[in-house]
Amino acid sequence: MRRVVCEGERLGLRDVTEADVGALHAIYGDPAATQHMPFAPRSLPEVVDLVDQAMEAASAEPRRLYVLAVVDAERRGVIGVARLNIEADHPHSAEIGFGLHHDQWGRGIGTDLVRLLLSFGFKQLGLHRIWGARSPANLPGQLAMLTAGMVEEGRIRHHVHTPHGWRDSVVHSALEDEWTER
Repeated sequence: MRRVVCEGERLGLRDVTEADVGALHAIYGDPAATQHMPFAPRSLPEVVDLVDQAMEAASAEPRRLYVLAVVDAERRGVIGVARLNIEADHPHSAEIGFGLHHDQWGRGIGTDLVRLLLSFGFKQLGLHRIWGARSPANLPGQLAMLTAGMVEEGRIRHHVHTPHGWRDSVVHSALEDEWTER
């Protein structure tokens, strides 16, 4: 099993562990942090299940799902969660998603996180295309992806069903050769 350790200037990424449940619940259980996600805030038992599933996925061969704790490089505390899911039918391509504790907002951490995910996907996993979908109302997510070098591709109408009804998604992507040139 391949363990993930990816270090950036302000952030690090590593596989989630059982010890991260409380920190992840502070994100997944927070209505503000999940306002643009396609699900209602998660309960503590639901977060325990998510961590269990992530640890099981980490031992799969080939590994397709990476659920990663976002760690503050200075304080070493978990401040967010990131996902990278390699598509089974298109193993050169992966979808990313992320969430940060609300006290991290407005500091450029989202941009740093997207850059770190792109670096991990392109350099360590050898991917060709990495994409992410966001809520049209998630302007900080838009800014993070664009500033990190992703390109806005377009809108998928009624892409996901949320607790509030159907929601469109705006898709962003980065290609390995374009990213390398940046």
